[in-house]
Amino acid sequence: MAGEPPVDVVCLGESMVTFLPSRPGRLADVPAFERAIGGAESNVACALAAAGHRTRWIGRVGRDGFGDHLVETIGSYGVDVTAVDRDPRRPTGVYFRTAADRATDAHEVVYYRAGSAASAMSPTTVPYETVAGARVLHLTGITAALSDDCLALMRTLTAPRPGRPLVSFDVNCRPGLWRDGAATAGPVLLELARRTDLVFVGADEAEQAWGLTDPAAIRAALPEPAVLVVKRGADGATVHERTGTGTDTVTHVPAPRVDVVAAVGAGDAFAAGFLSATLRGLDATARLRHGHLLAAAALTVPGDLAAPPRRAHADRLAALTPAAWGTLQLGPGWTGDDQEGRTP
Repeated sequence: MAGEPPVDVVCLGESMVTFLPSRPGRLADVPAFERAIGGAESNVACALAAAGHRTRWIGRVGRDGFGDHLVETIGSYGVDVTAVDRDPRRPTGVYFRTAADRATDAHEVVYYRAGSAASAMSPTTVPYETVAGARVLHLTGITAALSDDCLALMRTLTAPRPGRPLVSFDVNCRPGLWRDGAATAGPVLLELARRTDLVFVGADEAEQAWGLTDPAAIRAALPEPAVLVVKRGADGATVHERTGTGTDTVTHVPAPRVDVVAAVGAGDAFAAGFLSATLRGLDATARLRHGHLLAAAALTVPGDLAAPPRRAHADRLAALTPAAWGTLQLGPGWTGDDQEGRTP
């Protein structure tokens, strides 16, 4: 609306109601679940809003109770949800997961998202005006996998045009969502990533999608984005950033040690921390450290979303010397005002 300050970040994609188990074990054995929310793009929007940025989430949910819950919960973080579409014919997606780490064979996740309201997003249901004017538009590869219409929307939003926001793209390769798995996902995700300005990709995802793990090789496959962030889990993250001369500066920052409660939501939180620091004009090392810190916040709580540390708290930790950063260890509760992390 006229007179309102511009939105910092618009995040577009599917959010679902998540059911978290009441105890560890197989889905067949879990007697009860606690309701939460999940969705890569809405996670980023919520984390950025909690960190003090103006954000908008654009999605599509059913005209049902689960859709009400999503819109109300995401809005409660301070995210603008006025552009969320309500579909009277299609349901809101839901999923169930076990308490085990997603990286282990013991992990189970069951999605009920086929034919969801979000899968009906398209260039006709999302007017470009809803994203225009933002400083950053954040997208992920998950949306492209939901339907042909969603892929068409992603291609529209990543097309070059005058005045386009900085387009941030988290590859988020999920082969199980794609027809023929990684064989289908890889070329499409590469196409979309090359049309954007800032790319996040895990080395494990790059291996699944493109058979690449080395950051330099991933950069060679993605020469167009001005900024490429390659995440390597506990080994840290590397950013390739194009300079004015057309060459790259390369910065690597190790991840702090974290007492992990649940390995979920860390990638979305990392993107939020990096984007927050980008909006503030911080240097590459600080951007990576803020990404690691928000990822650590997510890793030390059971669900996908965690309260981020206060900005002054995060800034103090991000400004540590390399030696002090190297001894940092973060556990549950570290984001409180009286916590500064701990050293072994």
